Amino acid sequence: MPSFEEVEHMADRAFRVRGRNMAELLENGARALQALNGPRPAEEPSAMREIEVEGVDRESLLVNWLNEILYLEQAHQLVCDRFHIDEPKNDRLHARVETRKCNLSYTHIKAVTFHNLKIRETPEGLEAEVVLDV
Repeated sequence: MPSFEEVEHMADRAFRVRGRNMAELLENGARALQALNGPRPAEEPSAMREIEVEGVDRESLLVNWLNEILYLEQAHQLVCDRFHIDEPKNDRLHARVETRKCNLSYTHIKAVTFHNLKIRETPEGLEAEVVLDV
């Protein structure tokens, strides 16, 4: 089963993401976000960036994490290459992200939303459907 797939949405874009645990769900969500945002050729060598994100629950942690990845792309023209995510504790996430500078500053995604967001338990782990405001 794929770690993520785009799903139809009437007005915006959406994807379904899966992971064996919360850390993998977060990583696969970031990969899905980047895939839907389109290819971004990287220019400079990688740099490691530490990211801390908080949320009041798993859903807000997922949205805040994805919006942080989107912020790095839009505000700093960075592409995130590799993710090293510690399993979240008490609705707090710590990650190390390898980034590369990118010469493209355009993105068609405005934000990650809470629209109908619910992280569900499945026999394989966790699954969520994420809607993006475009």
